[in-house]
Amino acid sequence: MIQQETRCEVADNSGAKVAQVIRVLGGSTARGRYTRRTAGVGDRVVCTIKKSLPGADLKPGTKVRAVVIRTAFPTRRPDGSTVRFDNNAVVLIGDDGNPRGTRIFGAVARELRERNYMKIVSLASEVV
Repeated sequence: MIQQETRCEVADNSGAKVAQVIRVLGGSTARGRYTRRTAGVGDRVVCTIKKSLPGADLKPGTKVRAVVIRTAFPTRRPDGSTVRFDNNAVVLIGDDGNPRGTRIFGAVARELRERNYMKIVSLASEVV
């Protein structure tokens, strides 16, 4: 469950290291009593870069779009199982929906395949 003001790890080699969510695109307000939008795995968010590598194209303060690939909040699957990760992570995407980086670090959730982010799934080292 990712909401506004959540800081996430950037799991690609675009040069950004930490991003803060400033808007959830889509998502749901149906989790408990929350009235704010929350994003799960596969949802798009608008982020601002908080930390980046020196010399990277993406400087701190840059606004970007991203896809959530890992959440620490458990994600329930149709077969009844749940999956959760150690951290919250996003992959930065362009206007066409393809990732800005050429590598994805760490595992990604299988739900990305259902959301048609096949390029991210194919670049990932592990799909959980």
